[in-house]
Amino acid sequence: MRAARRAAGALAAGAVFGFLLSRAEATRYDRILGMFLLRDPHLYVVIGVAVAVAAVGLRLLARLRGAELVAHHKPRHAGNLLGGLIFGVGWALSGTCPGTGLAQVGEGRLAALFTVAGMLAGAALHVRYGRALRDRLDARIRARRRARSEAR
Repeated sequence: MRAARRAAGALAAGAVFGFLLSRAEATRYDRILGMFLLRDPHLYVVIGVAVAVAAVGLRLLARLRGAELVAHHKPRHAGNLLGGLIFGVGWALSGTCPGTGLAQVGEGRLAALFTVAGMLAGAALHVRYGRALRDRLDARIRARRRARSEAR
């Protein structure tokens, strides 16, 4: 029962988030294109407001719980660069990122189904091959660094 309540809460939060993305026009291709071409500051303002609201909300939540906010360092590895490149190419090809892609499905945009299918395929590939690929990339980088240091 507890898992069902959590799932329902997550679904409701996702629906609210998607609604807000739609209302902020973050699902419109022309707005996204304008942002990337530095012609339309609308989405920069939306992102800035979202960051400010999140910062205030996290502070209030921490204060209510009597806890301190702690940011944990995530290790860097070669997979971060590759993942970022794949994410960027997907965003460029589809004209949307994962959050707005799901919101577009909620708006009834048929093309967004292809974006979501690509997201699911990418997630499945990551689950299947992600760790092995990351380890392989890291090993190649370490080998290159060793070769460079030995050459000096």
